[in-house]
Amino acid sequence: MPMAPKPQEEGVEGDLAFSRRVPSGDNLPRDICDRCGFIHYVNPKIVVGSVVTYDGKFLLCRRAIEPRRGFWTLPAGFMEQGETTEEGARREAREEANADIVLRDLLAIYNIPRIAQVQIMYRATLSTDAFSAGEESLEVELFSWDEIPWDDLAFPSVYWALTQFRSVMDKEAIAPFTNPEGETGNLFPRKPPAGI
Repeated sequence: MPMAPKPQEEGVEGDLAFSRRVPSGDNLPRDICDRCGFIHYVNPKIVVGSVVTYDGKFLLCRRAIEPRRGFWTLPAGFMEQGETTEEGARREAREEANADIVLRDLLAIYNIPRIAQVQIMYRATLSTDAFSAGEESLEVELFSWDEIPWDDLAFPSVYWALTQFRSVMDKEAIAPFTNPEGETGNLFPRKPPAGI
């Protein structure tokens, strides 16, 4: 005999009501259903992407979506259910730049607490010189280091990833980076100083 649906599954028993309180065995306030006790956890989102190079140039995508529509970013986005971080980084490059990439290694893990994100960035290369704007991009372009539109980068983590990549681009193996000292993603850096 099948079990009767719970009120939150059926939706006919009346409106659900949530209140914010600390559940038993926890130490942080959570949204808890007053009827069934369901605890709604809100956890950080994982973003995956890569610094992609080809022939000494950097692949950037000009965003066709908010936030920061019209600004340049790396191919990156939210992980999907059932994929690894590597699969997600390759998928994002296909979605945003119609590009097939070869991942090299892990470049960095960034923490952006104000928007509850953990960003995982890889070093990668284009497998061919074929790329074009995907659905989420207005345009996609390869830039030399000096041509990168530094004043039009979408997010601080794009700046971090590019400059950190540049500092280790000739190294075969690296230890992954994290946020620059004191940075949490609230400020937009300026163009890197000459020599970086």
